[in-house]
Amino acid sequence: MTIFASSGRAQTFDYQARDVGYVPRAMPHYVKNTGATTLRFLEMFRSPRFQDVPLAQWLAFTPHELVRAHLNTDESVLAKIPPRKVPVVGP
Repeated sequence: MTIFASSGRAQTFDYQARDVGYVPRAMPHYVKNTGATTLRFLEMFRSPRFQDVPLAQWLAFTPHELVRAHLNTDESVLAKIPPRKVPVVGP
């Protein structure tokens, strides 16, 4: 799991079975299964309301000139990002 913050700061953790991790409130994070078996991931919130803003959706709706200026990426990359949520687990 990678947790990222402002000023290009990020920290990555390599969790194993039965490990417990913590993401500070309102910190964007990314989870990726780097193992060879199925990942079962439980995320809990201390809030009665869940909000999910995928990074791809955030990038798609942020003005591209702003994203290009901060991430130094090409418009052709940004144009491929779908402006809708893509479910992690589909039907």
